[in-house]
Amino acid sequence: MNPYLVIVPTYNEVENIGELIQKIFSLPLAVAILVVDDNSPDGTAVAVRNLQSQFNDRLFLEQKKAKEGLGPAYIHGFKWAMQQKVEYIIQMDADFSHNPHALVDFLAAFDKGADVVVGSRYSDGVTVVNWPISRILLSYFASQFVQAITRMPIKDPTAGYVAYRTNVLKSVDLANIRYVGYAYQIEMKYKAWKKGFQLMEIPIVFKNRIKGHSKMSGQIIWEAFIGVLFLPLQNFFKKK
Repeated sequence: MNPYLVIVPTYNEVENIGELIQKIFSLPLAVAILVVDDNSPDGTAVAVRNLQSQFNDRLFLEQKKAKEGLGPAYIHGFKWAMQQKVEYIIQMDADFSHNPHALVDFLAAFDKGADVVVGSRYSDGVTVVNWPISRILLSYFASQFVQAITRMPIKDPTAGYVAYRTNVLKSVDLANIRYVGYAYQIEMKYKAWKKGFQLMEIPIVFKNRIKGHSKMSGQIIWEAFIGVLFLPLQNFFKKK
């Protein structure tokens, strides 16, 4: 199995997933891809299967029986990857908000000693394209709020373009990851940081999706707000 694996969770991403797979495999990188599909009714999994014969042992699909959300999809993918003895895992969205060309920088960050690599929208100013100003402000000040509560030295703690050494995932105890949406992204980084792993931010340009529909909802935002407040408390009571 390739030591580098890109995990892409999907739900109704048939308009994007085929092109994304082709883009990643066109890069001069020795990476494999695992698509974890939440039983999309639009044929996303079928589109992936149609490409598997083209890419042989580099493209994999795990199709879940029901829509459970982002966090459970990634955890499913992480467990699959660890069974395959993968050493480095990069998680990214299917909608091209995360530029595949940035994968080169993620792998280079591992060579510099990083355990967790965060593709940051806010480490070098605000590098977000085609978002309405209201959403930029919400995301930016949410990141400031998370920093203030958790004390994590990360400017973009809600970032979804993230890479991990597999030993980090083994250490944080995936069975006890509680959250589903944005809060999942924060929880993973926070638990890795509290375990003493080296977190490194690299600047990325984040683009709003062109095809398909956003999965963002008020429930996901509310979960993130509540989750951030509870993370330090969870850590405190574990020490007691």
